Parts: sequence; structure tokens; C-alpha cells
Amino acid sequence: MEAIGIGLIGTGLMGKAHAFAYRTVKTFFGDVPASRLAVLCDQPLDKARLMADQFGFSKATDDWRALIDDPAVDIVCITTPNKLHSEIALAALAAGKHVHCEKPMALTLEDATTMAEAARTFGGKTIVGYNYIANPAFQHARKLIADGVIGRPVHFRGFVDEDYQADPETPWNWRATKGDAGLGALGDIGCHLVSMMTGLMGPVARITGDIDIIHKTRPLVDGSGHKPVENEDVASALVRFESGISGVISSSRSAWGRKNYLAFEVHATHGMIRFDQERLNELQIFVNTGDSARDGFTTVLTGPAHEPYGALCPAQGHQLGFNELKTIEVHGFLKAIAEGGRAFPDFDHALEFERVVHAIARSAETGKSVFLKPALPES
Repeated sequence: MEAIGIGLIGTGLMGKAHAFAYRTVKTFFGDVPASRLAVLCDQPLDKARLMADQFGFSKATDDWRALIDDPAVDIVCITTPNKLHSEIALAALAAGKHVHCEKPMALTLEDATTMAEAARTFGGKTIVGYNYIANPAFQHARKLIADGVIGRPVHFRGFVDEDYQADPETPWNWRATKGDAGLGALGDIGCHLVSMMTGLMGPVARITGDIDIIHKTRPLVDGSGHKPVENEDVASALVRFESGISGVISSSRSAWGRKNYLAFEVHATHGMIRFDQERLNELQIFVNTGDSARDGFTTVLTGPAHEPYGALCPAQGHQLGFNELKTIEVHGFLKAIAEGGRAFPDFDHALEFERVVHAIARSAETGKSVFLKPALPES
């Protein structure tokens, strides 16, 4: 298969992660077609040209529509502010391109639904940037649960906390508005927790949510005053899964000291699994038999035995990082394109995550539990 042309829109943190992953994926995984960094888009054009040279792209533009129309581009990577995701993705799919979109899919559940429908209509492959679920430690946790190592799951607890909005003097920016960011802590980081939670526990049947804006206003950068914060700093929910199991989750972007506390506990009849993304190469397991019952949790340090860790590093304890997880994500996407399967999570999968986070917000607004329809069937 010929090299696949990559078009990247946006050059921030996630733009760099995409460029790294597509540039290096063939180095680590030999079973996918090569990637060709074709066109990079940012504004102004001078910045686009500078970043294209830094990232290794052949061409630069300040017009995302021109990027989509360029015949050298096969995959459109969307790493823009949230409000642009839907418009760009719909245009790319209509043009016959594959789409790699960062989360959240869109500002509203309606727009995310339209994106998923468009992917089914036009047939392009899609994936959404939930690279934390590509972690070998997370995949090992799923296997342990499926194999019954800790018995039958009975309860889930999950937390995702960061402190990038903990300081009340942090200046107001686009993330504080529903028109630019959509949901706040839920849409930005809470959706990552939902992707893990449903991957471990299955679909959600009922949500009872609560949200809060801790810092009601934020100072303007120019010192001229304050502007209101429109979306949530904190969100929590009681969860009932389709399996009947209960859960509780909480998300905060205003938790001092937390950098990426994306953590979960799966409680089961014979033990527990614990994980914390700040120690992303470790998984803690307690089983109520043998030495573990006496000594407490056992720490599993991921290594080549936990695929696909070994493709990136041959030595246990040497550790993978954020960009390696994005590379694993890209590997899955390129495999789907080359072999004709579905990437995970594609737009339909990610829509299920977004249904949950929007249900939390809707429950908080109405003061009532929200019942979710059964998840879309796998195909």
C-alpha cells in the first residue's frame, strides 16, 4: 500500500503529538503502511510554514478547506479548538477523507451525532483521540477482569483531576465558554474517564449528575476586568451500568496538585484493580487469596508481556509515555485503513462516551436522573 498522506490542522500540544505519532509509527510497527506528512494548517501562514518545517510536513497552508481539498491528503487530523471539530470533520468526510479527530467530537451531542452519521454515510475511517485507553496497562486491566482474576465486578470508582484552572487568577480564555469549548471539565478531561469506565464496565444505563462552577469569573488578560465562566469546573455522577453494577465518578479541573490524576478502581467479589494515569506504567491488583490477601496490593509493572509495549520498548520498567500511547492509537487507525476494519474508538464508539458526559450535564441541569438508551450494537 502506498504511503498515506497526513493533513494536520492545528499545531498545539495535540498537533505535535499527532505529528510525532504519524512520523514514527512505522518505525515501531512494521505492519502498517508508511505515513507521509503532506500538509499542515495553522494561522497565520508564517506560523504554519514555521511549524511545517519543524514537524516535517511538505506543505503549509492557513486554510483548512484547502488542506482537505489537497489530493496529497488521505487522513485529516483535527487538533483545533473544540468549536471547529464538527465543521472540519463533516467537510473532510464529504471529500472522501479519513478523519482523526481529537476529543471531544463536538460542542453538542447533536453535532457529534451528525458526525457519526456522516461517517457511516460517506464511509471514511474515523478515530477519536482517546489515547489513554491504548495504554497496555489499561488493556491488561480489561483482560484481568474478563478472565475473572478478581471475580465478578460489583462497583466502579473513577476520578480525573487536574489543576490547570485551580488558580482563580488564571486568565479567562476560550475554554471558559460554551460557544468555544462546549462542556468544561466533562468535555475536556471527564470524557477520558468515561472512555475507561465503559471499556471496563460496559454501557451506562442511568446517570445522576451534579456540576459546579468554582470560579464564577476570571480576569481578562489585559487587566480590564473579569468575564463569566460558562461551563463547569467540577462534575460528579452516580452511575448505573446496563449490567446492573453501580459506580461513582468525579472530574475537576480545579484540583490543586493534580496534574493528570486519571484514576479508577474496579471492586470485585475476589479483589480489586487500581490504576492512576500519573503512574501510567503500573497497575495495582489485590486478590483475596494467597500472599496478596496478607500483604496487600501487588504492583504490576508493564513490559513486553503486555502488548503492544514490546513493539515500542523491549525492557520492562523503561516505561512508555503520552506520545507512545498516541503512536499506539495511530497504529490501530492505520491498520483499520489498510485492512478494512474499524478503528477504536471510531465516531460511533466515541459518540457513546459523549452521550454519557452530556447526560451528566443534563441531569445536573434538571435535577433528575437521565436514562440512556441501549448502546449501539457492534458491527
